[in-house]
Parts: sequence; C-alpha cells; structure tokens
Amino acid sequence: MNIGLYGSILSNEDRPFVEEFIRSLIDRGHHLSVYTTFSELLPFDIRNHSSMRSLRNYHDIKDQELDFLISLGGDGTMLRASIFSYRQNLPVLGINLGRLGFLASIEKGDALSAIEDIENDRYFVEERALLHLESSPNLFGDSPVALNDFTVFKRDTSSMIAIHAFINGEFLNTYWSDGLIISTPTGSTGYSLSCGGPIVFPGSGNFILTPVATHNLNVRPLVIKDDVVISLELEGRTNSFLCSMDSRFERINGNYDLAIRKSEYSSKIIHLKDYSFAETLRKKLHWGVDKRSLK
Repeated sequence: MNIGLYGSILSNEDRPFVEEFIRSLIDRGHHLSVYTTFSELLPFDIRNHSSMRSLRNYHDIKDQELDFLISLGGDGTMLRASIFSYRQNLPVLGINLGRLGFLASIEKGDALSAIEDIENDRYFVEERALLHLESSPNLFGDSPVALNDFTVFKRDTSSMIAIHAFINGEFLNTYWSDGLIISTPTGSTGYSLSCGGPIVFPGSGNFILTPVATHNLNVRPLVIKDDVVISLELEGRTNSFLCSMDSRFERINGNYDLAIRKSEYSSKIIHLKDYSFAETLRKKLHWGVDKRSLK
C-alpha cells in the first residue's frame, strides 16, 4: 500500500517507537510518503530509503496515490492531519503519541496490529463533519475549515465582549462573555466540553454553540442542526479579538464579516472493527464513572 506519514514533533521518548514502526512498515513492503517537516526529524537511513517519498502538500496525496494517512502524535496532530488531507478524501489513522488520545485512538502497543487489520480489511472509515468559515477579509488562507471548532475570544482586555449571533440571518442572541465556541459533534468533547457544553455523538448532524464564561444565568449551550449559516458580529472596548479554527489562530477586529456553515467536505477517520464511541467516552474521559458501579 501507499501510506502517508504525518507528524509535527518527535520527542526522545517516542523516537525509538517511531523509527521501529517506520522500519516495520518498510519491511512489510509498503511505500511511504512522509510529511516534509516530519521527515527532517528522522534518521538519515530512513529518510533516504528507496521506498520513501516526500509529502509536501495536499496535492502530493493525489499525485502519489496514497491509500491512507497515518497521524503520529496526539489529538492536535490528528486535527492537523485531517485538515491536511480533507480535500483529497484521504482516510486518517491516528496513532497516539500524546496524552489523551481521544481522536488518535490507537496506542503505540497496538500500532502494528492495527496495520495488520487494515491490510486484511478489518476496519471501517467514519465520516466526520467539518466547519467552514466564510470571512471578509479572508482568514486561515486556503484551509478555512475545522474538525473540532471555530471560536472567537476577547483580546487585549479583561472586559467582556458582546457577540451578536444570527442563524440564517435571524437574530439569535447577544453573548456577553469572554468568547463563543461553535463546534461540531467531534469538537463537543474538546474545548466546548470544558466550558459546559454537551457531549454529542458523531454523525448527529448538529452544531453546538457554547459561550465562554458568559455573564448571564439565562444563557446556556445550544444544539442546532448543521444545515444553517451562523453569522457573528463582534463588539468590545478595544475592537480587538482573536479567532481560532482548531489549533490555528488569527487576530481580527469588529469590521470582519464572519459566517460559519457545514463544509461540503468531510474528514475521514479510520477505526478498527471493535471501535465504539461510547466505550471511548468511558475509557478516555471516564464518562459515567461512579464508585457505586457494580460492573
């Protein structure tokens, strides 16, 4: 198979595993394309092996006819790998080198058995919705999409900001808060969860609007269908704000036009046959854990 490898950092602790894993893929006869900046972290003999190619940008995914992409890192790396590959509909397998491993769900000890399962067609591909940002002036270059969430924050002030939210042009609410998170179901277990938002199962077809430190007891997180356009207008004492898409940030002011909708693209995530979102919630987030449990 033609396999892409995506990563951003390589710690001394993870280096032996990564090098052994890559050599095992080569020994199994796979052709590897390694993301350029990650390749520079690998030893000379791996970088220059005859089966290795350089993966510079998303155009190379099609040119090199990749079958899937392996993300080597934590959940942040998995988010970046998904954005790197979404245009080409390339499935991503997440091998966890980070802490939680909620999206990058394959642990290091299971990595080679996961490859064997994929080789033997014992896996499935799940589509996850992406957010798309329309903005004027343009933000986030040619990738204004997010797998987790789009967020606006206050900046250069300790005061609250006012975020006027509209759904399909109809006024929804003014959020007096430190910020507002608009998340996908995938992002519902991320920053939105930390701010009191609900857990929403993937594939539910929803957006979640979760205010950050709102100064209003009557304002709570809101779940809406994802076939709408959410537009935002921002006010603050400094007219200086910060917005993010997953882990990428841009500075903006109140003159920006911001509209969020569901992207026409989706992210493809590889799961092994025994994957269960509910089990992942219990195992990774300890959801529902109670000392009174009998089982």
